[in-house]
Amino acid sequence: MINREIIRNKIVQLTYAYYLNGNKNIDTAEKELFFSLSKAYDLYNHLLSLIVAVTKEAQRRLEVTQGRAKREGTAEPSQKFAYNRFAIQLQENKLLNDFNSNQKLDWADTPAPAHLFETIEASEIFQDYMASSDDSYDADRELWRKLYKTFIQENTELDSILEDQSLYWNDDKEIVDTFVLKSIKRFKEQNGAREELLPEWDSDEEKEFARKLFRSAILNDVEYQRYMNEVSRNWDLSRLAYMDIVIMQIAIAEMMTFPNIPVSVTINEYVDIAKLYSTSKSGGYINGMLDAIARNLIKTNRLLKHMDDAHPEKDDAPKDTPVEGAVPVKMRHRKRITKGDDEKKPE
Repeated sequence: MINREIIRNKIVQLTYAYYLNGNKNIDTAEKELFFSLSKAYDLYNHLLSLIVAVTKEAQRRLEVTQGRAKREGTAEPSQKFAYNRFAIQLQENKLLNDFNSNQKLDWADTPAPAHLFETIEASEIFQDYMASSDDSYDADRELWRKLYKTFIQENTELDSILEDQSLYWNDDKEIVDTFVLKSIKRFKEQNGAREELLPEWDSDEEKEFARKLFRSAILNDVEYQRYMNEVSRNWDLSRLAYMDIVIMQIAIAEMMTFPNIPVSVTINEYVDIAKLYSTSKSGGYINGMLDAIARNLIKTNRLLKHMDDAHPEKDDAPKDTPVEGAVPVKMRHRKRITKGDDEKKPE
């Protein structure tokens, strides 16, 4: 499940934290990186468990209304949602239950299942499902795909709960949501409780990518910073936002370490990361800087990759003007970061 998008984000966070940490032990930092990546997989399982928790809440409320109906001699309520075939299969899933047996976190300790059920019950999606004559496993699974996309993917209350449960999950949910939806779509009724969930790692290759990229970025930092200086038009790098320097350093590490990853892919990935973690102007600046750095390295035969003849847009090129929100920092003395800066240290 852990893909390169998650890996790149975590390496940016952990490299930034590494330089802010007085005890710069790369082995310890690498262990923290892989622990942080494992927490993303925990979130994947935890979000699948939320579907089970909402289902259990529906079952609890169904029992109450069934008891009332028997006492009052009225028609019993429908069991269609509470015993949705897909949700029951997930509730019985062996891998998910094995995961939950080793976890301290429980959705039952939060208001999320009750609030989500009430929101779902009042929705048009729910009403259409309950009124539909399609009583099939596929319809049950499709219901939960729609519910997840509508009520769980973008849910500020849920985001706050997850942030309280683990600081490692602050930036993971948007990516992990896509894997939850992928898993819902893959479920097959005939597999029952033995349905496979996504593995934590697709292959050892992804683990090696994470390890090599992280170590390359840190162990070659002086060399990569020199590459930045070569194309910076006498720009004082100490005036850049500190996060921008970290992001470019990791991007250069990826260019230099992985010959099969096109330069354009690397640049696009780290421009997106800059938009997420740095200042409002960082994406354009980093795009221009990385393009110039890559072309210079190729021209001087230090980078054996190909780039097309397109040049960055004029507005994306490095400029001799300060980046908005920049934090004064000297490249060789990273501890000297101004207190009260507007950059948030990754957890």
